[in-house]
Amino acid sequence: MKRAEGFNHHKMERREPGERAPQPADPVPIGVVVGTHGVRGTLRVRAFGPGRHLREGMEPVVGGARRRISGARETPKGFLVDVEGIGNKEDARSLKGEKLLLGRGELDLPEDGEYYVADLVGLTALDGAGEVVGVVSDTFETAAHEVLVVRERGGRDLYVPFTLEHVPDLDPGSRRLVIRPPES
Repeated sequence: MKRAEGFNHHKMERREPGERAPQPADPVPIGVVVGTHGVRGTLRVRAFGPGRHLREGMEPVVGGARRRISGARETPKGFLVDVEGIGNKEDARSLKGEKLLLGRGELDLPEDGEYYVADLVGLTALDGAGEVVGVVSDTFETAAHEVLVVRERGGRDLYVPFTLEHVPDLDPGSRRLVIRPPES
């Protein structure tokens, strides 16, 4: 993987115990800690997207502190990630449920046809005739694919798989996408 121009590496800062690191500017979640692995503090992480930012040398904010990834490997059930400052199972367990955040300037540029799922929240969803259906209010990942949660004008949530079949047109510049919801 090539590094994006302007790739920004942050250095870990010394902090007093309990002092939290500042949120990255324009934070983008790259994963969430779902558990631990082994006794040395390895984190089990579910990546948001393909997980290409869960690699050695990256320094996401996790658990309120900037932590350098010292090792990462993909498994069939997600990623196993070692981070500096977490050396035992108890420390790792305390991070369960915490998101790993990077600032937008630290991310690799998406390739053509790729999008950061967090960027889809807030887009206006249109049907094939160009009529407004609602707004993307959230996303979540299933074993098969990402799912967009489209809040309809009446307040009902519509769940749309983020696939070419169900989202045939996406224009982040105009803040719109066309959806074809699955048959109920």
